[in-house]
Amino acid sequence: MSFEASQQATIQALQGLTAQRAQIDRAGDLILRTLKAGRKLIACGNGGSAAEAQHLTTELVGRFFQNRRSLPAVALTADGTLLTCIGNDYGYDAIFSRQIEGHAQPGDVLVVLTSSGNSQNILLALETAQKLGLDTIALLGRGGGRAKGRATVEIVVPGDSGAAAQECHLFLIHHWCERVDAEFA
Repeated sequence: MSFEASQQATIQALQGLTAQRAQIDRAGDLILRTLKAGRKLIACGNGGSAAEAQHLTTELVGRFFQNRRSLPAVALTADGTLLTCIGNDYGYDAIFSRQIEGHAQPGDVLVVLTSSGNSQNILLALETAQKLGLDTIALLGRGGGRAKGRATVEIVVPGDSGAAAQECHLFLIHHWCERVDAEFA
């Protein structure tokens, strides 16, 4: 794909988010409500989405732009020893659900990021979180895949580009972090 085609796919995907503004605001409100209550945000994804999950939690525990207190957030992708233990003992599909069982408390929120929506470990993470009574936010791409309709709040980035979906997910992460900074600074 040419530079221009990639750029256009991303621009169109970003512009398409406008139609989902209510869901974007609802997800942001859920994140703020969770953090204000002293509960934690739990995030996961695979590959580039794993990096974005870690990016989100880093901005909350560390800081985004403004100095504020550290906020509770955990990326389920960050502990290589734990991931390989669970993968070895329970299978790769359980790498997130097993951690949710161990870390999640009532009032926490799970954020899943996936450009396809079809990863079994993400589907099991959503299922486990819901069984535990957690609210969930799904950042999806390419039509949402099998994850569509399984979260409390979902944002499905329009278009067929996984790369554009991930770029939109990062945009949303930064948008929510701006809201968090404004609330907690």
